[in-house]
Amino acid sequence: MGFKTEAPNPTAISAAPKQKKKKSAIEKNENWAGVLFISPMLIGVSILMLIPILATFALSFVEWSFVAGFSQMKWVGLENFKALLGDKVFIKSLVNNMLFILTVPASLAIALLLAIVIDKNVYMKSFFKVAFFMPYISSVVAIAVVWQVLFHPSAGPINQTLMALGIENPPTWIADPNFALFSVMLIQVWISIGFNMIVYMAGLQAIPKDLYEAADIDGASTWVKFRHITFPMLSSTTFFLFITGIIATFKVFDLIAVLTKGGPMHSTSVIVWHLYEEAFVNLKIGYASAMAVILFLCVFLISIFQWIGQKKWVNY
Repeated sequence: MGFKTEAPNPTAISAAPKQKKKKSAIEKNENWAGVLFISPMLIGVSILMLIPILATFALSFVEWSFVAGFSQMKWVGLENFKALLGDKVFIKSLVNNMLFILTVPASLAIALLLAIVIDKNVYMKSFFKVAFFMPYISSVVAIAVVWQVLFHPSAGPINQTLMALGIENPPTWIADPNFALFSVMLIQVWISIGFNMIVYMAGLQAIPKDLYEAADIDGASTWVKFRHITFPMLSSTTFFLFITGIIATFKVFDLIAVLTKGGPMHSTSVIVWHLYEEAFVNLKIGYASAMAVILFLCVFLISIFQWIGQKKWVNY
């Protein structure tokens, strides 16, 4: 008994290439449609971000004032970066930026504490969410003016309270070089607590309740549950807030501009403020661009360090 093989259908064979061509044509049309949809965003990002970044890197190697025109542009190589190493104000601004990073763990710790307390032990949670979130969404200029009144050396409510408590010579806060940076950092912590708290509360609600029930059965204390359940389960949230918070500290400008303008005695000067002064007051575009490159490298290196370190303590 033999097997009978059927001859291939010539119609089906000829139809297969046509289907492939038709499918590839559809895919091409879909790809072009996708490109057209995202092109406005790509054009905006290119014009507003990518091109300025590339221009900044290029301008960091020249000496130029934009009011003089492109004809006065002079190539100086690494001279701008060498000058930065001898710029005491830039070094002071860089140190101030590093100190400003301390506001991130401080605000995260307070925000996590508030999130846990409000999420478990407080009624009217929505009210407290809005109350703590208001400083974050309020105008920074308005916040700075309010704190300027609060920090007034003689008539401010803070010093009036301290004097009423028996402190004869309270700090002059933003008017004192020793306390000015601390005062601005305190305001930054107060502003950022609300956002961090809202994100932490969202993270707390995503933690499975079974873990806490199992811990209660085993007789675990509150601290043990926080250490072995809450904090590890919030590690990815903490990492997100930590890395975005550090980037935000390197971009702080409006508080400095309204409150202190980098003073007194450059005690509150940060890189962005010093960059602004050099670029738009002293008109040193090349020198300011070199500062921007240093700022970019600082943020980039810190981000890379965090991405490497997060593998050891972040649980997904």
